[in-house]
Amino acid sequence: MIGRAGSKFSSHVWRGASIGNLGGWQVSRTLHLLNVLTGSVGTEGGTSPGGWNKFHPTFFDTPPDPDAWNELIWPKEYTLSHYEMSEILPHMLKDNRGSLDVYFTRVFNPVWTYPDGFTWIEMLSDSEKIGCHIALTPTWNETAFFADYVLPMGHASERHDINSYETQAGVWIAFRQPVLREKARRDGKEIEFTYEVNPGEVWEEDEFWIELSWRIDKDGDLGIRDHFMSPYRNGEKINVDEYYQYIFEHTKGLPETAEKEGLTPLEYMRKFGAFMVETEVYGKNETSLSNEEMVGTSVRENGQIEKDEQTIGVQIDGQNYTGFPTPSKRQEIYSQTMVDFGYPEHATPGYRIKSHVHPDEMDKSKNECVLLPNFRLPTHIHSRSANSKWLAEIAHRNPIWIHSKDAQRLSVRDGDLLKITTEIGWFVDKVWVTEAIKPGVVACSHHIGRWRRHQDEGNRFMTNTVAIQNMGDGKWKMTTVSGVEPWKTVDADTNRIWWRDGGVHQNITHAANPDPISGAHCWLQKVTISNPDPGEKYGDIFVDTNKSFEHFKKWNEWAKERETHPDGLRRPLWMGRPLTPKTKQFYLDNS
Repeated sequence: MIGRAGSKFSSHVWRGASIGNLGGWQVSRTLHLLNVLTGSVGTEGGTSPGGWNKFHPTFFDTPPDPDAWNELIWPKEYTLSHYEMSEILPHMLKDNRGSLDVYFTRVFNPVWTYPDGFTWIEMLSDSEKIGCHIALTPTWNETAFFADYVLPMGHASERHDINSYETQAGVWIAFRQPVLREKARRDGKEIEFTYEVNPGEVWEEDEFWIELSWRIDKDGDLGIRDHFMSPYRNGEKINVDEYYQYIFEHTKGLPETAEKEGLTPLEYMRKFGAFMVETEVYGKNETSLSNEEMVGTSVRENGQIEKDEQTIGVQIDGQNYTGFPTPSKRQEIYSQTMVDFGYPEHATPGYRIKSHVHPDEMDKSKNECVLLPNFRLPTHIHSRSANSKWLAEIAHRNPIWIHSKDAQRLSVRDGDLLKITTEIGWFVDKVWVTEAIKPGVVACSHHIGRWRRHQDEGNRFMTNTVAIQNMGDGKWKMTTVSGVEPWKTVDADTNRIWWRDGGVHQNITHAANPDPISGAHCWLQKVTISNPDPGEKYGDIFVDTNKSFEHFKKWNEWAKERETHPDGLRRPLWMGRPLTPKTKQFYLDNS
């Protein structure tokens, strides 16, 4: 079937096996090989590199690259990490790798979402490790309970933003606007900040960061406010309208389209809300290098075009092309990067790493099996939809899915309790017996198992009231005091809540599994299933953070054992990352 599809073979990797397993990154690499072999990379009906269909705005100011490297989120032993490694931040601090003066968690709930949440609680409660923690969040969450400051940030209809997704082989943008501010503008009212009209005086982030930057650099002697100056009013602070005005004025084709409507680009986006930047994006690898770009270049025997010690394209049959977004500008079946950074056995795609939850790792006589903890429900969004009463009514509990054969062996039926023991603790949950899961695998859905303590604020549609006990020596216990309950507010629906079961917080019992090559957390967990001991109740949770730290150190050592720094590089220069530092910071000895 794939062979017949030819250049129209399309593939997609989104978490699943690639993010669940040790070595899961092999999945995306081997799958992409099929695109290469069928000639379907960047073709009509095929699969394009991720960056081809993304909108890249032109900003009014580009500050210099950071002249520092943060090893707490980009540790030097993870030379090929795909992204920053915040999932092990508390373990890095516990390992005395550093500390943080100020820590912002932005629309981010690591205490609940990330594995080993009690280690996060320990970190956020230790002023020696975190000087000041600010939670920027549109909803109350478990991480905000442990913040020094909680700053409510605007939801989609309470802030400006640009949307652009790879929904098709083109590039488009949409303009999100704060509803009440736009209404006030149309009503002729003068509004300086969005919080003036937002419910609860909620700030929108664009304005918050602009204001914070100017207040940090009160006199301008730090050089920070220089990067927040209006491009239209000399010497004055930029405002949010000017921020987007500049982007839209520099968006390909938008000024011309707006002019035909008798509008400025900003007015056009306010009115229509969306704009197609490019209708089709195919074959960008065949974009020709201009004569100007070719000045000062040399062409190697293999066709690679080099300039200033960088490969900028590839020459094929006498034609000069930009090529693909790889170091060689070709599709790399053989990766020199993998060789250079100490993994020669992975120079070509393949499945050479056995998953940490491979059947060979399971002792069935001890009821060991795989816990699938990261499957999603279509009714919730990570941990951000718990305040939606209608979504909470549809889905509010997360039983353990178990195959009927396994249920029979354990003598459990629907609604009975099972104890799920991980490598750092355990939790007790109800079971749902089903044929919709493979024997030897149990599953527990994401989103659910939200909680708050008696003293905590926040929504009650999906949160159990819990008691947390620090038992000392790294041992923690959580028990459910009461489930979801109705309460009286101005919204009559809060008094109509009929459900009581808020589920169980499973992630807090998961060990952190940082893949030594990709750096990703390997979500699948090796667990033992059993009947609860006497006195263990539904929703009970226990974790030993000393065990979790030992587990982290074991996985961390796998990265250190293979740590290789060719020419002293921390990571490949060509590999993208957010807020890329100055080139010299990529080298361990950057003096």
